[in-house]
Amino acid sequence: MSQWSALLLGIVTGAAGLVAPAAAAPAPTAVTRAALDPALVTGRGANVPFLEQEAEKAATNGTVIGPDRTAYTLPAEASGRSAVTLDPGEWVEFTLPRAANAITVRYSIPDAPEGGGITAPLSVTTRHGTRTMTLTSQYSWLYNQYPFTNDPQADLLHPDWWITECACVPAATEPKPVITKPFRPAHFYDEQRLLLGHTVRAGDRVRLTARDVPTTIDLLDSELAGAPKIDLSGVNVLLFGADPTGRRDSAPAIEKAIAHAKRAHRGVYLPPGVFQVNRHILVDDVTITGAGNWYTIIKGREVALGEPAPDGSVHTGAGFYGRDAADGGSRNVHLSGFAIQGDVRERIDTDQVNAIGGAMSDSSVDGLHIQHTKVGLWFDGPMSNTRITNNIIVDQIADGLNFHTGVVNSVVRGNFVRNTGDDALAMWSEKTADSGNVFDRNTVQSPTLANGIAIYGGHDTTVSNNLIADPVREGSALHAGTRFGAEPFTGHLRFTGNTTVRAGTYELNWKIGLGAIWMYALEGSIGADVQVTGDHYLDSTYNAIMLVAEWGVKDLYSIDSVTFKDIRVDGTGTSVLSARAGGSASFENVDARNVGAVGVNNCGRFRFTPEGSEFALTDRGGNDGGWLGPYVPNVITCDDRPPVVAPPAPSRW
Repeated sequence: MSQWSALLLGIVTGAAGLVAPAAAAPAPTAVTRAALDPALVTGRGANVPFLEQEAEKAATNGTVIGPDRTAYTLPAEASGRSAVTLDPGEWVEFTLPRAANAITVRYSIPDAPEGGGITAPLSVTTRHGTRTMTLTSQYSWLYNQYPFTNDPQADLLHPDWWITECACVPAATEPKPVITKPFRPAHFYDEQRLLLGHTVRAGDRVRLTARDVPTTIDLLDSELAGAPKIDLSGVNVLLFGADPTGRRDSAPAIEKAIAHAKRAHRGVYLPPGVFQVNRHILVDDVTITGAGNWYTIIKGREVALGEPAPDGSVHTGAGFYGRDAADGGSRNVHLSGFAIQGDVRERIDTDQVNAIGGAMSDSSVDGLHIQHTKVGLWFDGPMSNTRITNNIIVDQIADGLNFHTGVVNSVVRGNFVRNTGDDALAMWSEKTADSGNVFDRNTVQSPTLANGIAIYGGHDTTVSNNLIADPVREGSALHAGTRFGAEPFTGHLRFTGNTTVRAGTYELNWKIGLGAIWMYALEGSIGADVQVTGDHYLDSTYNAIMLVAEWGVKDLYSIDSVTFKDIRVDGTGTSVLSARAGGSASFENVDARNVGAVGVNNCGRFRFTPEGSEFALTDRGGNDGGWLGPYVPNVITCDDRPPVVAPPAPSRW
């Protein structure tokens, strides 16, 4: 790889791994789930139709980059924290484990020098010949401070904010610090899907060859997509003038089909094709079914509004929205079997440019593929009894899904979420508490900012059987926090049977390591019945568990009576538990191995009283690995920044 390539991509490389081309009858490239042996995560995460293969495990004459977990680098945002960079003419080749006719490539190519992205070809070669996939960086490459910019040469967006790079407030510092540009590049990756037009057999090879620009390949997903679904009973949008070529705006025709279907008490059918939609389509009491998310695509441009909308939006774009909760919301909406491709390239938090939005009660969203919107699904309640299942949500500027304000008795299950720009899955009880909701059996990979799954207040919440991998910065895998004006935690909060891997990130602002699961008392205490049961925390960069209060309120707020039971910790860079708050927790059958530092880093409220730490630990027995025993009930073992010892790769227990 050329020096120019390395500088442009901003990558931190490991040893250049030149791998010989595959032999005549190669073994299949290893199949992983979140870059793990699938046996380590049996029964956890989403049941997806594709098989995932990591580029660094494939044959290549390119350069393996990583592993590296340093934020603002290409390896850190790659699945498994490693990928393969190809200079023009170089290739990476995957041997498929089973027959496939469709592939997804996760990749990164350079930004334009002035920002805004470029396009570049990628050759896809199988035994049937070579096709060209056109890659783009128009939806990746963000820079600078929140809410980020597309301009790599921009000055600080907030010179009056404290930044870690100089440990100062630049606007208040003399002489003014020199800030390197581009400042904090991030959100490097995008992905693209391709129907091959033929079936590649198990054992056949798929070769990806870079052509015009350095191209980093993270992984290949392959699947055998079924035939398009035909629905003869549904109202076909083609009969109302919808254009399946994508050349004309189909929104009016789809709305006419919806109105007719409601009068006729029938569903709406979206046949194979690309349908241009550049605004929200209002849905209420209607079922809309596509031919499958490989075949039916709702694709739109982001459109600037002539004047801001009442909700503050300055743009609109492709999406299906329920009625506003203030207008009673929508009911009985069922969306399934199509893709939504947006056109969101910058983060404007006042914009409603999400794929699915509004309030939808007694509704379902199933089997969609959502890409390039701000948030995949953002629900503003009150609303109840909604099921979000089996969707693929990728390449979002902000969240993957957010239950915002008064979402009740709803389920998010079996979804696959990759490359979000904020929390992948969140419940945010702002002003009105969410209640009785479940996040179950979802897979989250590589959120570039914030958390995999985050719960901000609410009542009777369950987070179960999820797989969360590779959070990058300013968050970790599992999180509960009294933050963002959320209503308090009440009733119970359950984290049950989840697996995290390569979490427990470095918090760039605090300059300390988080936990794979971390609880944060910022605006109030966490005093609900919090139980963590059956979780597995694998290969945590820093801690497995962290309980922390904001420094300014550490003497006011606490985290009380958290129960940890039947937990496995396999690998921590530092401790099993970091306690930086007042409160208490109990531990039963919490087994740990490959722990990099003292088992318990107990700082409490940092007052270091003669009586011991203000955070009390209870040993309920069965805690193997020697990590807890010497440090109960409240022995002070505070090391503010213990050295990191990288653990070995996770293995079967």
